[in-house]
Amino acid sequence: MSRYHLAQLNIATMREPLESPGMADFVNNLERINALAEASPGYVWRLQDEAGDATALRPFGEDVLVNMSLWADVQSLSDYVYKSAHTEMLKRRREWFDKVEQAHMVLWWVPAGHLPSVDEAAERLAHFRTHGASAHAFSFRHAFAAPEEELA
Repeated sequence: MSRYHLAQLNIATMREPLESPGMADFVNNLERINALAEASPGYVWRLQDEAGDATALRPFGEDVLVNMSLWADVQSLSDYVYKSAHTEMLKRRREWFDKVEQAHMVLWWVPAGHLPSVDEAAERLAHFRTHGASAHAFSFRHAFAAPEEELA
């Protein structure tokens, strides 16, 4: 068992308020997509509030939704994002969210048992935006191995 988990953060700026008719299909699918993540191989944890999602948490601004989770490894997260029913939502993201000009997603390794804070995630995203991919903050395209794997 790995001594590290993969943390991920992604943010998205909504085109309309969450309560608007234009966001209804996104909101109506949240519970299903969150349950799919939780049932996926390699899933460890996700940021959520008492309602079971993170839509009320707005640390990046009133119009910005945040998604943060932990996974066993890069492949598990990648399989969930790109090879599950999650792709249905991913294909429709432009209906609900503005196109971003800078990085909106970041990955990094944390010791198993550590739950990253939103501040920690914001720092990793800022680092990735400023410096590009490194062992400190990276993306699917330029993934780094967990620290213990680097020594093997």
